[in-house]
Amino acid sequence: MGEQMEPELSTPEALQPILRELKALEPVFHAACADATPARFQQLVAPEFWEVGASGNRYSRDFALKVLAERQAAPEATDWRTADWHLAEAGADHYLLTYTLFQPGRMTRRLSVWRRQGHGWQVTYHQGTVIQGFVNRSADRS
Repeated sequence: MGEQMEPELSTPEALQPILRELKALEPVFHAACADATPARFQQLVAPEFWEVGASGNRYSRDFALKVLAERQAAPEATDWRTADWHLAEAGADHYLLTYTLFQPGRMTRRLSVWRRQGHGWQVTYHQGTVIQGFVNRSADRS
């Protein structure tokens, strides 16, 4: 029997509304849309947030907020192109959001851990992993 390398990921129908909400928030979190503001970052990024960047380096909440504010002040001209969105429950009011991000010259797999709270959503963790030797394929715009 042949083994399939890539898992078949599908978001359950019951999680589709949450997936739509988080797909809309992810570009705000990355300052990849007009709705991104420093005040909104403060709301979205949990106090205990940390990240592992595509470089493999770990980053604190304060550093991430500084970078997001810089991006918001001088947005890049690149498109936010994504594909392969998937959502899974990770515990009480916690969700793992994964997707593929296409940028000029690179493709990364992304994972964000989102927590639902009374006042909305907060991201507690984010990771990006560069895919080496990718073949650029079409992606949906989000």
